[in-house]
Amino acid sequence: MLDATADSGEPALRVWTPGAQVAFGRRDARADGADAARAAAERRGFPVVERSVGGRAVAYTETTLAFAYALPLADMREGLDERYETAVNAVVDGLSAAGADVERGEPPRSYCPGDYSVRAVGGGKVAGVAQRVRQRAALVSGCVTVDGRDRIRDVLSPVYGALGVPFDPDSVGSVAAAGGAADPDAVHDALETAILDGFDAAGRVDRDVDDLRLDG
Repeated sequence: MLDATADSGEPALRVWTPGAQVAFGRRDARADGADAARAAAERRGFPVVERSVGGRAVAYTETTLAFAYALPLADMREGLDERYETAVNAVVDGLSAAGADVERGEPPRSYCPGDYSVRAVGGGKVAGVAQRVRQRAALVSGCVTVDGRDRIRDVLSPVYGALGVPFDPDSVGSVAAAGGAADPDAVHDALETAILDGFDAAGRVDRDVDDLRLDG
């Protein structure tokens, strides 16, 4: 998507369910405890992959939604913070439309901590946003825990323990635990619409919404 948008100048959005896995950032993949962390994840039925963006390990279940929005850039040195803000606000709007009581922020000692996260009001982390920038295009991406937070706690506790990274299992939240839908299909459309609407309002969408969607 990032390469295609850089070449064509056309934005694109994909929202999908990646399936059960633990995604390591490059830092964790090369850490002293990486082999033990991989083994702990695989024993619990979570294949390990390495993602191109940074950040700490993230666990997905079959009810996790991932999203990626690629948009063209005139200058890769501009707009980083604005894209983050737009994306986080859009995730809050989308999950709120799906019935979840969420807000920007994250609890202490959460998985893959960062400044651009969404949590249940007074509760656990529900979503995080990352960004990759190259010449002529940026990819704003993230994941949303719709349900299955107990499985995520179960796998991330030994993974983070092996990596020597602080982690509080109670910091894991979900859309369902925040009062929203437990079915990723029910959250998919609300999240997709909010992302497109958010970037449209920010002046970063220049085509009809239907033309931007990549299903699957």
